[in-house]
Amino acid sequence: MTGNVTTLEASDFAMRNWRGGEAGPVRIGSPEHLRLFTRMLLDTHNPYKPAVIDWPKLEPDALARVTSLPIWDIAVQTEGRASIRVKTFADTLRDPLLREALEMDAAEEARHKVVLSKLVEAYGIPLAPELAYDAPKDALWAWLVTGYSECIDSFFAFGLFETARRSGYFPNELVETFEPVIQEEGRHILFFANWVAWHRRNLPWWKRLHFRATEAAVWVFLIWERIGIARGLDNAGEMQDANFAMQGTGAVGIELSPAELIDLCLVENDRRMAGYDERLLRPRLVPALARLARRFLKK
Repeated sequence: MTGNVTTLEASDFAMRNWRGGEAGPVRIGSPEHLRLFTRMLLDTHNPYKPAVIDWPKLEPDALARVTSLPIWDIAVQTEGRASIRVKTFADTLRDPLLREALEMDAAEEARHKVVLSKLVEAYGIPLAPELAYDAPKDALWAWLVTGYSECIDSFFAFGLFETARRSGYFPNELVETFEPVIQEEGRHILFFANWVAWHRRNLPWWKRLHFRATEAAVWVFLIWERIGIARGLDNAGEMQDANFAMQGTGAVGIELSPAELIDLCLVENDRRMAGYDERLLRPRLVPALARLARRFLKK
């Protein structure tokens, strides 16, 4: 047992702390940069297996809190959709190291779905029937939507998860069981932020302009989605993951002002990124927008 615990602790530490082998500064967009962010994702993979997770027995009040959350359908479907989107984009790539990293990303998203499925099975949470996850027709668009969506959702999830841990809303055993999933999302958005910067830098200027326009269109789509307008226009259920982070806020029911939530999210975002090579770019846009919003909010 001690050996297993030591192995798990070592894997967990390796997932959160990583330095690349390249010496000296690394230029954004260079082959060294590509190796840096792809090796980060591959080397920090945590090999836990959802099938052998020992879900803690919950007291009746804790079980009621978990089963009453209206997010499980959304969460399972979001991870299933993310996995097929990332895998579809990976299949378009020629660089073997980058493709391997994207395939790892897709496999981890699929594993998150399995973890959630095992949780709802363990605690008897009913789920709506899942639709088939079809491969997207536009692989780049789907990858950008997934990546930027995760940048938004993970930023708020970091703060919400820490709030739930501190408050005792969920038992500590359940929080610790989910901790690797939350950290994996941090790795994913770190990888995505560096891929975007690397990809932009390696495009000719006219293609770079088109890529920037595509990014802007993705952000318009995500904003449209999250304010609930898109949900009313979609008859196929594709927008079910809209406002995921905000639904989680209301569902957990913890008394936090918007200013307090942003402050905590910023602290947790920095903490979860701190263990990785400082030459890697950190996701900047969502924290920057949060800091801007924070200036207009009272404590």
